[in-house]
Formats: sequence, C-alpha cells, structure tokens
Amino acid sequence: MTQSLKIGKLPDTTPVKHTISVEPDLDDILKSYAEIYEQTYGEKASVPALIPSMLRAFIASDSGFKKTLRDAQSS
Repeated sequence: MTQSLKIGKLPDTTPVKHTISVEPDLDDILKSYAEIYEQTYGEKASVPALIPSMLRAFIASDSGFKKTLRDAQSS
C-alpha cells in the first residue's frame, strides 16, 4: 500500500551545462559586473557562477515572455 505524502516527488535538480560564446565587449561588461558584485557583497563570484542568476532575473522581468507562456499554457 502506498502512502500519500503532503509533498510530491522532488523535481530533478541536476544541473544542465550550456556552453556559450560572447563577444569581447559583452565579456568586459560581465567581468565588470562580477567586480561590482564583489564590491557590493564582499565575496567573489565568477562570471559563469553569476550568469544563471542573471538569466533568471532577465526572464522573470520579461512581461512579454510571461504573458505568451501563460497564454500557451491555458490553450
């Protein structure tokens, strides 16, 4: 007999690796961001460590994306 739990099965949280190439000017901006991050929070973070949070923040602020996703899911 299987018991029912309050929480469902945990989602897969295995990281997925993506490789990207950026132009030199964007690389400079990302490095500057990492430097300002260190000044702000007092701890060093590499550009690759910051990029997932940057992407998450960008997507979270994209109202057009959220609306289109919502519309697609309700169809």
